[in-house]
Amino acid sequence: MPIEALTRALRRLLLGLCLLWAGALQAQGIESVLAPGPVIQGHAKVEHDCKSCHARFDRAGQDALCTACHKEVGIDVRDGTGLHGKRDAKQACRACHGEHRGRSAKLASFDSKTFDHQRTDFALRDKHAPLACAKCHVSGKRWAEAPDSCVGCHIKDDTHQGGLGRKCEDCHSAKGWKDASFDHDKTRFSLVDKHAGVKCESCHAQGRYKDTPRSCVGCHKKDDTHKGQYGEKCESCHSAKAWKPSSFNHDVDTHYALKDKHRTVKCAACHSGPLFLKKLDTACVACHLKDDKHKTTLGNKCADCHTERSWKEPPGFDHAKSHFPLLGAHIQTACKDCHSDALYRQTPSTCVACHRKVDKHQGNLGEKCEACHGEQKWKDVQGRFDHDRSKFPLRNAHAARSVKCQDCHETLRAMRGTATDCLSCHRRDDRHEGTLGQKCDECHRDTTWRVPRFDHARTKFPLLGKHPVVACSACHLSLRFKEAASDCFSCHRKDDTHKGTLGAKCETCHNARAWTLWEFNHDRATAYKLEGQHRKTACAACHVQPAPAGKAIAALASDCLACHRKDDIHDGRFGRRCETCHSPVKWREVRQSTAPRAASGAP
Repeated sequence: MPIEALTRALRRLLLGLCLLWAGALQAQGIESVLAPGPVIQGHAKVEHDCKSCHARFDRAGQDALCTACHKEVGIDVRDGTGLHGKRDAKQACRACHGEHRGRSAKLASFDSKTFDHQRTDFALRDKHAPLACAKCHVSGKRWAEAPDSCVGCHIKDDTHQGGLGRKCEDCHSAKGWKDASFDHDKTRFSLVDKHAGVKCESCHAQGRYKDTPRSCVGCHKKDDTHKGQYGEKCESCHSAKAWKPSSFNHDVDTHYALKDKHRTVKCAACHSGPLFLKKLDTACVACHLKDDKHKTTLGNKCADCHTERSWKEPPGFDHAKSHFPLLGAHIQTACKDCHSDALYRQTPSTCVACHRKVDKHQGNLGEKCEACHGEQKWKDVQGRFDHDRSKFPLRNAHAARSVKCQDCHETLRAMRGTATDCLSCHRRDDRHEGTLGQKCDECHRDTTWRVPRFDHARTKFPLLGKHPVVACSACHLSLRFKEAASDCFSCHRKDDTHKGTLGAKCETCHNARAWTLWEFNHDRATAYKLEGQHRKTACAACHVQPAPAGKAIAALASDCLACHRKDDIHDGRFGRRCETCHSPVKWREVRQSTAPRAASGAP
């Protein structure tokens, strides 16, 4: 074939290939055409979508697309966990997982013999190191799905049957399952003293560790000689050093220290009931009620008289601590003279209870004999009775030696009932015949019965002006002083030149300095102001009628016509308001500007 013909044939062949290639590029894209080979079966569905796995012109961005689909791997890479999280951060996914090697290619294939398990979250140590992979990695599951807890593989070896939870590593290690090393101090029950040498099965029967009792009685119930009477708090008396003897110290561990004979008494003698459920009464009478000859009348404080040395040998009773200290002749008095029986609290403490037969007052002065009598000797009254301690202290003339007790007290029996008011003794001296009441002390004094000078300012009528120099008899016609009148008119009726027309209240105008000095302001004291000729008019010119009984003055009309009717030349035709035309200055001077019109109505 000529060279030219061969050249033309090659050109036509190349042109056809180019056309075919262009058609393929148009249908699939250049990436698909340039793919080095088929992908694995798992990626086949995205084989024609290259951007699902490849970032165009960015090879480093390819790993982000991988972890976006493989989310579990992405989480490990992000958290730095697992095989992928512990890899070299610069190592790309394609370094281990190459693609485009066919549908049946294995992307995660590796040599299990050379695989470094230290690069995972579960490093193989001790007895785990020589184990075959199939021991933990079950066929058909991903390698990462292998359990990482002890119980995941050793559940059949758990003799505790899950009673201690799933943290086997707290006691067991990879060196040997049966060689357990447990620190009991990390539990709620530390092993001390004799507990430290006890075998585990002594407390943990059949390998059951959970819910093992921690109370003493849980293991030592057979050793409880009290048979549960004292409760389950064995540690209150016993310790882990030795069950016997008891380490309980009654003096320190309780609020009741044992003294003298109480130390030799057995516990059961007092503690007859449950020790912790029933609080034992610490009062003596709780145990010695049958020995109480006082029959509880002295209360439960037996220790005030008795001691723990011996119940029957009480010390000498200190009567000074009682409500009745012994003084004077009482000190030498035998107990039985006052206490007729062992019920001491019922013994009366009043004097009259023992000395009633020598009470010459026959009970009239009450039972407080000590007010006059002393404890040294009954008949020796303490000097003279102190009357100041009574309701009637003796002062001045009452305290004089001339006044004897019987002057006021008729008998020794009647002392308490003696009246304390003045009139009871001084009725014959009352010249007022009872009209001033019984409060004689308002005027009289206990220095002398005669009144030197009476203070009239303390009465309802203080003496003012010329009244102080007036003799008492001038107003008080008798000694019935309260009957004297206190109004002016009663004494000054004869001085009333108004003959009663201005009433009985003389003090309205007159004063106590002098009767002739008087002053009355008509403008301020009344509702009728005096003007013009009215100021010169005498009072009697208007006030001609006597004042009514009890009134200061007779009521007068305030209109002009009441007084000037005779001066009314109009005969009442212009009404009663005379002041409309007339002036109080002069009646006959008529105010022309205000003169009324004629009654006919003419202008």
